[in-house]
Amino acid sequence: MNVKPLADRVLVKPVKSEEKIGGIIIPDTASKEKPTQGSIVAVGNGTKDEEMILKVGDEVLYGKYSGTEIELDGEKYLIMRQSDILAVIS
Repeated sequence: MNVKPLADRVLVKPVKSEEKIGGIIIPDTASKEKPTQGSIVAVGNGTKDEEMILKVGDEVLYGKYSGTEIELDGEKYLIMRQSDILAVIS
């Protein structure tokens, strides 16, 4: 499935966080907090007031409750506004 975000929105694939405690792997589904790091999969064109500065492949940090969770082809993604992105990891 091909998704193209509109305006100043981006599609983010969250990083799966697995925690290992003493040889026991705790999956991300058991984690108390959502991951706040991900990779940009698709970007919109921006708006006339705000140009799109993010690009596909950027590793980003975003707010804990940012975006709307969607599922595409069995994978979970977040769609959010560019302004919800806190930082780009270089």
